[in-house]
Amino acid sequence: MMTSPRNTPPTPPPTAGPQLGILPGDEVIYRGQRVDLVLRRMTTSSGTVRQREVLVHPGAVIILPLLADGRVVMIRNRRHTVLDELWELPAGTLEKGEDPQLCAGRELIEETGYTAGQIDPLGWFYTSPGILTEKMYVFVATQLSQGQQELEDNEQIRVEPVGTDQLRTMIRANQIVDAKTIATLLKYFCTQDGCISEV
Repeated sequence: MMTSPRNTPPTPPPTAGPQLGILPGDEVIYRGQRVDLVLRRMTTSSGTVRQREVLVHPGAVIILPLLADGRVVMIRNRRHTVLDELWELPAGTLEKGEDPQLCAGRELIEETGYTAGQIDPLGWFYTSPGILTEKMYVFVATQLSQGQQELEDNEQIRVEPVGTDQLRTMIRANQIVDAKTIATLLKYFCTQDGCISEV
């Protein structure tokens, strides 16, 4: 089980931040169900105007579900894009206008079957800011009650709680290769006991 936080500053609540949607002047190339592809004009430091391909994303949440015994509820998610089953934390895309904390509770139930009595923010990060506007809000879910998954038809997800020491080993051994999951776990470990150098 993780130790208590040591002089850890409080995590600020999620903020709206900069405008991350389609901007005036963007040329929309493709509109999809989850992302839009636009060409965006930018001016370089030399004054040259160039176009950049940008994937516009509505944002997402990732949840670290923590059981009373200290284990983390992980999922094994079949990702058709990379033709592999990946170790991940539950996560999901925001619906239009959806509150990230409410989205976190919804996605936790859908992907794991667990309902959280408490959901606390743990910051946010950009997943791939070189090409994608996706802003991912991080939450820690506790006081968990187990129920049934509510998977979509195209989802293949298995639930497997894992101890924190094993998770560190899995990160070192390259068994966890999902970047958002690695970032969230390290963020959590660091806020708990400052052991990021030991991972």
